[in-house]
Amino acid sequence: MNRFLTPFLLCMALWLLWSGMFEPLMLAFGLASCIFAALITSKLQVVDSRERPLLIFARMIGYIPWIAWEVVKSNIDVAKRIWQPQMDISPTIVTVKATQETALGLVIHANSITMTPGTLSIDVEPGLIEVHALSADSIADLHNGEMDRRVSKLEGNR
Repeated sequence: MNRFLTPFLLCMALWLLWSGMFEPLMLAFGLASCIFAALITSKLQVVDSRERPLLIFARMIGYIPWIAWEVVKSNIDVAKRIWQPQMDISPTIVTVKATQETALGLVIHANSITMTPGTLSIDVEPGLIEVHALSADSIADLHNGEMDRRVSKLEGNR
């Protein structure tokens, strides 16, 4: 039931919020499309039984400001490396640990790495993310595990 109900409720809430349409015909179309989308996601098993997307979205309130600040810091670092040729640019590929227990958590972690300029997730496996980085400094930030801890906290792991 969770595989249907969670995507349906999320889809319906977003549809109502973004459409602003409350006429009976439009509500019926919205309801039908949300049911259809929830049925597809439940059949494809997009939501694992261990995942709780609504809780993860609620916990994002604390994560978004942190990742936004990381993006700003990375932008500044990449800009400095471009404008100051004496700064080291040493492209490297490393594998970092990912302690997320769900596919959604792993995807959030890999996407967070890719969102920060200077790093790119190139391969994802349970427990590991292969990362291409512009410099060794970027990799040092990933190896300290702060992003991994924060994404695991989003999943509900302490």
